[in-house]
Amino acid sequence: MGKVTVALAPITMTHAEGPMPDGARGQVWGAMHTAPTAVPGGLTGTAAGEYPRQLRLAIKAEYGGRSDFYTGQFSLRFRLLSPLLAKECTIGANAPIDFQLKRSGPSQWVSQDPPLIKFSAYDDTFAAPTAEGCGPLSAPLNRRLGLPASSGNLMAYDATYTFRTYDQLPAL
Repeated sequence: MGKVTVALAPITMTHAEGPMPDGARGQVWGAMHTAPTAVPGGLTGTAAGEYPRQLRLAIKAEYGGRSDFYTGQFSLRFRLLSPLLAKECTIGANAPIDFQLKRSGPSQWVSQDPPLIKFSAYDDTFAAPTAEGCGPLSAPLNRRLGLPASSGNLMAYDATYTFRTYDQLPAL
């Protein structure tokens, strides 16, 4: 996105989906967990020199409040982490980035027991807003990252999916 290419740390998502009693599709969001990923070149885009700790930069995906796995719609925010940035520094803070994921091939069953399915998806049309809440480094950081970035950015997504049906869940 923008001027930076990063392979994000693996993301684990928990959600439920399936038919409702009236036949409509239902979904419930559970949680999302991931770790920060270092951004090559840190805050300056160059070697850290004599201040490697202070100039490091990492990005962490956060749930943006919308998920629809039937249609491929998904929203994320991206927290920017550095000792020199405010804790609120986020791309998509007020308006999360909306992705419209498209499958890039068929799903592949890896295992039947437990059920394990692999697939890939992508969005190459999304726009990315500026980072907000970054304190006095907001403008130089946005220049460094190439934000805002008009449509045509790319997010590729390789997923491994498993599931349990409600009759397989432990009794409460």
